[in-house]
Amino acid sequence: MTTTATGPAAGAAPGGPPRPFGGGAGLGPTTAVLERYLTLHRRLWRASAFSSFLMPFMILVGFGVGVGGRVGQVEGVDYLAWIVPGVLASTAFQIAVGECTWPVFGDFKWVRGFHAMRATPVRIGDIVCGWLLFVVLRVLLSVLIVLAVTALFGALRSPWALATPLVCALAGLAAAAPTTGFAATVPHDSYFVLLFRFVLVPAMLFGGVFFPVDQLPGVVRPLAYVSPLWHGVELQRAATLGVAPHWPVAAHVAYLLAVSAAGVVWALRAFRSRLQD
Repeated sequence: MTTTATGPAAGAAPGGPPRPFGGGAGLGPTTAVLERYLTLHRRLWRASAFSSFLMPFMILVGFGVGVGGRVGQVEGVDYLAWIVPGVLASTAFQIAVGECTWPVFGDFKWVRGFHAMRATPVRIGDIVCGWLLFVVLRVLLSVLIVLAVTALFGALRSPWALATPLVCALAGLAAAAPTTGFAATVPHDSYFVLLFRFVLVPAMLFGGVFFPVDQLPGVVRPLAYVSPLWHGVELQRAATLGVAPHWPVAAHVAYLLAVSAAGVVWALRAFRSRLQD
């Protein structure tokens, strides 16, 4: 015997038209994914408070004030003002990489949150875009707080410093997109140790955060130029100090956009393969 449902259609409000997918009027699938992660972050933000806010402040005080008192000036400016753009860019870089390793892997392996999303009208592209949008917002929130602290130190020397959040967002996306693809590809979370040891740490040490890349041996410099962090640091330094970067601004921006685009393509393919789309 066939039974015909007589109540409101799924997703429809009684006596009204169906609600748009995403939990509210006008909210699309990508926004619904973003809303999920914002809700989770509102409950769990205390766990990341140290790495997002306190660690950059400690680096500023320890290196900028402590070490800077002995170093003096670098490239014509005091060391505190010189290191601030590196701290801003590295904060964005570290948050992006950290958010896109175990959290992404966990939503595949343990929590299976991505599988749950795939069982809804959300598409693979919506999942990836919603996730990356959340990471960029995480980066922006942390960077704005660090930027406010650095302003109190008097380390911002140019009105172009107002553009630093946009630079951090682009640098964060250039780190988040390929890391998301990597996390969606690896079969075990032990691979993240290799990522941190051979990618994140060298990028921090040789990406122009703590000393000029020009001081590196010539054979090592290309490794710095490959890293998205160096390009982010160069753009940040140009913005906060009002100086011209080593490469044209357009070249730095184009490189970060290219890495971001390649990372998004990688993430989309990895998600489709992992979710068997």
